[in-house]
Amino acid sequence: MKKFNVKKAVSAIAVLAVALSVTACGSKDKESEEVTVKVGVVGEANEMWDPVIEQLKEEGIQIELVSFTDYTTPNQALDNGETDLNAFQHYAYLNSEIENNGYEIEAIGDTFISAMNIYSDKIEDVSEITEGAKIAVPNDATNEGRALKILEAAGIITLNPEAGDSPEVADITDNSLNIELVEVDAGNVYALLPDVTAAVINCNYALDNGLNPGEDAIFQDNVSIYEGKSYVNLIAARSEEADNEVYKRIVEVYQSDAVEEVYADTFKGAYIAAWQE
Repeated sequence: MKKFNVKKAVSAIAVLAVALSVTACGSKDKESEEVTVKVGVVGEANEMWDPVIEQLKEEGIQIELVSFTDYTTPNQALDNGETDLNAFQHYAYLNSEIENNGYEIEAIGDTFISAMNIYSDKIEDVSEITEGAKIAVPNDATNEGRALKILEAAGIITLNPEAGDSPEVADITDNSLNIELVEVDAGNVYALLPDVTAAVINCNYALDNGLNPGEDAIFQDNVSIYEGKSYVNLIAARSEEADNEVYKRIVEVYQSDAVEEVYADTFKGAYIAAWQE
């Protein structure tokens, strides 16, 4: 019978302990490399994030969408650290929120513009608009300003260039067709389609009423219509973390063909990618 070697046994146990320790540390390190990023959004229609979540999960970045029901809370939550990023607003709104509330947050990447197209039940192209035609537009300052920019891009009116991206009716310098603007609440523009030659309709109301922004418009909105980024939506972060490499990676993955496909298919062209401009 062989004599039991205590030294060898102790040595083997020590080696096993070290091996187990290394394995455990490896698992822990892998877990520590994973990070969860909370992104504030508004509402439930956020399928454009699906391909982003799927891709980043493979890279150890977990995206958690935090849904809000209003437009004021997401920036509060970001500023106080309840969320890490948010994606629900355009530059005009963000700038207003910063000015009014002193938030130390900023844009770190562009996403889309919400298409505000021209639709008609009577004509197939804006070139068919004739003398004295009635065109329905939203009557609030922001949406009416956009509607006027779109009508100018369509060649229907001319605006004073000094008005920038927020013109008013008084800024129309040429209306050679004597177009009559029918100004109503944005939510009621669609209802006027049977009574006017054309209407400029926000994408959410177009979708709600069964229109396909990518196919039914007689003139489509475009990022190039606007001089600045006022109506471009964005991903925002706290200013102190604007250079966070994980957040930069999230923006990079978001700005992809896969997300553009969701814009076109799921949202029927209601959103137009703004990062190429």
